[in-house]
Amino acid sequence: MHTDEPITTVIHPRIRWVFRLLVNTLYLVVLLIAVAYGLLWWATATSSVSTHGETDLGGGDIEVPSLREEKTNDQSALTQSLVNTWADRNFEDWQQQGKVNMTRVLLGKLAVAREIEAVNRYLQSAQVRGTVGSTGPFHPGGDYDFTLAGLCLILYAFGDKPDLLFPETVNHIVNVLMTEEGGTPIIYTPRVLGLPLRDTENHILMTEGSRYLKNRWLQLHGDSSSRFDNSTNGLERFLLEYLGHMERAGFHEYNSRPYIGYTFTALLNLQSFADEPVRNAATRILDRANWEYAIGSLQLRRFPPFRRQPVRAGDTDLDGDYHTAMVKTWMSLRDSNTEQFQVRSGEHQALWVSFTSYRLPDKTARWIARKPVEYFIRMGHGDDGSPEIYSGGPGFLITAGGVAQDRFKQAVARPITLMLNDNQLGLADLLQISGSATDYRQWNNTGVYKRFAVGQTIEVPWDWSPVVESGKWVIYLQCAQLIAVYADEHMALFYLPPGDDAEEMLARIIQLNGDSENLIRQFTTVDEEVIRYNIDTKPGAWVIESISGIVQDRDHGAWPLMTGPIEDAEAHPVHALGCGPLRP
Repeated sequence: MHTDEPITTVIHPRIRWVFRLLVNTLYLVVLLIAVAYGLLWWATATSSVSTHGETDLGGGDIEVPSLREEKTNDQSALTQSLVNTWADRNFEDWQQQGKVNMTRVLLGKLAVAREIEAVNRYLQSAQVRGTVGSTGPFHPGGDYDFTLAGLCLILYAFGDKPDLLFPETVNHIVNVLMTEEGGTPIIYTPRVLGLPLRDTENHILMTEGSRYLKNRWLQLHGDSSSRFDNSTNGLERFLLEYLGHMERAGFHEYNSRPYIGYTFTALLNLQSFADEPVRNAATRILDRANWEYAIGSLQLRRFPPFRRQPVRAGDTDLDGDYHTAMVKTWMSLRDSNTEQFQVRSGEHQALWVSFTSYRLPDKTARWIARKPVEYFIRMGHGDDGSPEIYSGGPGFLITAGGVAQDRFKQAVARPITLMLNDNQLGLADLLQISGSATDYRQWNNTGVYKRFAVGQTIEVPWDWSPVVESGKWVIYLQCAQLIAVYADEHMALFYLPPGDDAEEMLARIIQLNGDSENLIRQFTTVDEEVIRYNIDTKPGAWVIESISGIVQDRDHGAWPLMTGPIEDAEAHPVHALGCGPLRP
């Protein structure tokens, strides 16, 4: 049928409809993007990495040792070995190896006065190899703060020794390579779409510690510019506030593999070379961290929960973390038999001990070497962290594996473990309790109390042989310690009874605990202490519910930094059980 009506009168309404649809769709997409960005902004602004330290957990009821009266050496066979190991290495490309290795190589060569001309030429030719802050998709050239921490140590250890570090080399380090100066700190992760995500504490400490120490070096060497005066430019105030976060709530990257070592190197720089207020704050933080190590280790071995990096969840060595490397090196400065200490992993962090002034408090060192009394300690890491729980004493240490419930999935829960004085160095050689799930993020491995642990599945070392058995109960004797183990399809536990008569102890345990069905909820020790627990507890609460009818504080997110208490070692001496000396 023919019509003279313009075609536009037919098409235009459809075009207008499509146009409105496109506009409305665009509005909806913009709205969704805005909502998504807002939610992401809120998530980053309220995440623990951004808010850590705002809540004061309280120090708890255990005093952190700080007294240093016992003699320590300036160097040991171990420190000399570490220095020589790095001094023996060849020069490598600065752009590729300047992040970590080359600053250590240069420190080693300067310390033994080897290839001095070459060291100075190398440093004078080096150029800035990146920018500070975490690397990521929007910031691939980061991590220069690692280099800055090493340059700071080179500068302060050798900068006033012109026969080793030439004046022109010092000038190049300070004015070219050390990029951060003045009083404005870099707090947030670089280039993450404007989100208020605070950078991690190891990056902030290395960056701002290096900025502070460059400013201080310039002031000490004649530059009176207010820009470099840390006491007036705001940087000292910032650092004291930031270090105060750690004093209030401990490390955010607690027990981190590998970042705790880099946090320590930054703190050691400040403790050795900063002005008194910052130096004192760094000392207090190091003292607490090393006291926590003393509590949570046995024979220089430990296996605690940690935050960052989760890719290291499969690490099963007991002495390979960087904190252990540094503790071994500090301990070597106190021991006459210095050749017994060997660093198996973390030589690049342990090297710092040779060039910095921090030393372990006397009591901390004694507890690292030997536990004089039995103790039960709980350590809090805030509501987004895992608690640490330890039952220990002469010859044994039970470590809770904790939980992994943090928002950004950076935490790692581990099996509950029992260590003895047997010098074993791998997880497979320990008695361990895990959750039934294959994903550690679903575990709540906090079921630890005095000489006792409970969970869902248990693994006994292959070379342990039973001493006595009855039904589902088995008692082992390892390193002069009786270990009672119970396991069925629903749960598992182990208990360290006193005494040395296995048959008597097993009969007493069975008598007190009666029907095995009761074990799903409670266990009674040979001292008739009743431990009630719920192994199905969600990760936000302690598995232990009550002790002899006394309801426990199960909200581990609000636990103080350390609570016990620890009995006086002199008033309650305990002889060590065991079958091995302090592990080198």
